[in-house]
Amino acid sequence: MSFQRFGLVLLLAFTLMPSLTFASSANYNYISAAELESRLTSSSPINIVDIQVEAEFSQHHIKGATPTYAYPVKSDADRAKLDGAITQLNANSDPIVIVCPRGGGGAKRTYDYLLGQGVPVKRLLILEKGQSGWSSAALMVGE
Repeated sequence: MSFQRFGLVLLLAFTLMPSLTFASSANYNYISAAELESRLTSSSPINIVDIQVEAEFSQHHIKGATPTYAYPVKSDADRAKLDGAITQLNANSDPIVIVCPRGGGGAKRTYDYLLGQGVPVKRLLILEKGQSGWSSAALMVGE
């Protein structure tokens, strides 16, 4: 198949299947652990939504994080666990940092869900590397 024909096939596929979406890191806002630590130590207002499962959250989490136990955020039941946090998040206009075990798919699915629930994109951030990238013992509960 020629390159031109392949391009036409792709164009037709995207035209006929508009629900297909491809996420890339360019579609998400991130915050580094150092930047989050700086905001927390300076008492900057911020919401931290932790989606780790209950056992992991109990072992270690960032001080002030709201537990949702929604990980991996793949089912309606997982997403429903986030609904309780949405009321709290809508009570202010502060940035929202999503914390998952490693800052990957679960965080992106949470980001997308919150966006779909009307939370403005400018408020949403994913903690780079998730809980596994967090090292501030002073701002950690657990280990």
